[in-house]
Amino acid sequence: MQLNRKLNQFCKRNEIPVESYSVERYAENEILPLPQKSQEFIRENWGKSGFIFIGAAGIAVRWIAPFVKDKFTDSPVLVMDEKGKYVIPILSGHIGGAVELAEQIGMWIEAEVVHTTATDVQQKFAVDVFARKYHLLFKDRKKAKEISAALVNGNSVGFASDFPWVGEIPKELQLLDEEDETKEKPEMGIYVTNSYLKHPFVHTLYLVPKIITLGVGCKKDTPADTVEKVVRKACDELLIPSVSMELVASIDLKKEEQGILEYCKERNLPFETYSAEQLKEVEGSFAESKFVEETTGVDNVCERSAILGSSKHGEKSNLILRKYAEDGVTAALARRKWSVQF
Repeated sequence: MQLNRKLNQFCKRNEIPVESYSVERYAENEILPLPQKSQEFIRENWGKSGFIFIGAAGIAVRWIAPFVKDKFTDSPVLVMDEKGKYVIPILSGHIGGAVELAEQIGMWIEAEVVHTTATDVQQKFAVDVFARKYHLLFKDRKKAKEISAALVNGNSVGFASDFPWVGEIPKELQLLDEEDETKEKPEMGIYVTNSYLKHPFVHTLYLVPKIITLGVGCKKDTPADTVEKVVRKACDELLIPSVSMELVASIDLKKEEQGILEYCKERNLPFETYSAEQLKEVEGSFAESKFVEETTGVDNVCERSAILGSSKHGEKSNLILRKYAEDGVTAALARRKWSVQF
């Protein structure tokens, strides 16, 4: 019980949302009684919350076994002994963050963190850890597993990036030299990019940062499916995946536009709007429209909105796709300055 309270305090001090449970006879104050239907409780929270079990690993395994699917969707699960000597991430260590949480807990209560994942044990670069740490998205899970296996086995894995990087490239990765055609390049590699236009390796795992702002405008009462269709076509111009978007921006006249709001809601994207005066102040060369200016008070909505939204981090951004117009919808894409960090 003392360890349970310690963990509860640790999480709260570090602003980690937490609920602590125990058998009913020990439940008091911040420690809640275990739900009578414990398995149903786990089912309802699986994939949404992490779990820390204090006790035998076998018991934890039996409790979670019915819900385990894969490391991309499973909850992070840790096991600790009752004396708090060891903390073991046993599920969703990298993608879910169990390893990172275990390290935090181990440092706070002076427990030994027991690693069992091959890349951790061998202290090798792990693509899933790298992706999670810097919020890089990838959709090819099979290829990610193959690259992890190649790294563990000491095979050559390439690295390419459309962005500059800070720090040293891990020794397990071979930097792609596109200018030297005589140099043999690995068949398998990772590519940090916002576009699927290039294929630097025979087997390429694309790691996509969320650093693009969509600037959008439309006629009143344009349906969401029309907005989606036009935006998709705009992205297809550069083979840009929609997952690379971090924000949708427009003029404040469109802040209640249902088609745009529904588009954002479906993709869990924030939507920000700006006044005509704010958009006018954006520096740059933009496609001008007299009709748009007469209607909104500014000569261009989508391009100016994209730049302004993308610059909110305080860094410069640039238009990577200028105004694309179809079916009463205009779309433009801006990318903020960003770098890979090792």
